[in-house]
Amino acid sequence: MDAVFKGKKISGILSILPETESYFDDEVENYDFPPKQTMRLKKIMGFNKHRLAREDSTASAFCIAGLKYLLENGRISKGEIGAIIVVTLSPDYFLPQISNIIHGECCLGKEVLCMDIPQGCCGYLLGLFQSFMLLEHMKDKKVLLFNADVLSHKVSRQDRNDFPLIGDVSTISIIENNEDVGVIRFRLFADGFRRKALMIPAGGFAIPCTAETAKIEALEDGNKRSLDNLHMDGTEVFNFVQNEVPPMLDAMFSDCNLKKEEIDYFLFHQPNKFMLQKLADKAEIPSEKCFMNIVENYGNPSGASIPVNIALNLKDKFLNNKYLCCLAAFGSGLTWGTVIMELGNMEFCEEIETNL
Repeated sequence: MDAVFKGKKISGILSILPETESYFDDEVENYDFPPKQTMRLKKIMGFNKHRLAREDSTASAFCIAGLKYLLENGRISKGEIGAIIVVTLSPDYFLPQISNIIHGECCLGKEVLCMDIPQGCCGYLLGLFQSFMLLEHMKDKKVLLFNADVLSHKVSRQDRNDFPLIGDVSTISIIENNEDVGVIRFRLFADGFRRKALMIPAGGFAIPCTAETAKIEALEDGNKRSLDNLHMDGTEVFNFVQNEVPPMLDAMFSDCNLKKEEIDYFLFHQPNKFMLQKLADKAEIPSEKCFMNIVENYGNPSGASIPVNIALNLKDKFLNNKYLCCLAAFGSGLTWGTVIMELGNMEFCEEIETNL
């Protein structure tokens, strides 16, 4: 799907971090592999530490803490909010939705639209897409886009393939109409035939959680996990990214009559350092324009990785300057996409920690 918008701006980004940091070195003994073999992954994959939510924490709790911070510090007022969009794979309940929980806990007006989107790696791009569509009907109101997950709750700590990757970080982006912003171009794709490459088998109506689905089992790949746990087929996802993303980027630049050299920053979803480096090499993207340090600091924060990237690496630059950026994401679904847009002159771009 291709789409074009104009006059839409990301005016602020808040990254909400759990205070718990877990180090890869301290987790080596969790796995049924020789420690020396496991430690070789540290440099290759970019493992160092990741942020983990408390076991009793929920995605809604991070969203509420973040919005209360924004309200209390004058980053936005309740009267400015026209809609709440929550992109998550970590619902508190089947019903009600997290957006409605935020609405009630923060005492927002009845005219505020609430919407949840169940999406993972491409969640920021799809959230932006939905936000821009809503802004066509909102005049001076703003959209709050939440990207929030606590996926560490769904990963086996005895799974060396998946546990070191996962990080629990949430973000809030304030999105508004702004006539000074130029054209924004989207390109979005999906391939449901390959959907099982990234999957949590049990927990929905197809396979409800039971004592049987919760049993941790030793698997052929040497890891231990249950049907309740998230699993990524690393080889399948790697091949998918290498085969689909570079031609998508080339086609986008061609259609926009842009050269890669004209892009100031490439802000990509970050599954792990190895996969991102190989993608940058194949797509011929200069490394100095493509940050690759999210997994080593936070883990892979699912749909929040692009705004987390901005808040970590560009928060000072994006306050008083504008940059032409290429955003790209790829993963669960399988889904992939890219956006070319100007980012900058934000009112705020910051990180906070919470004890959740």
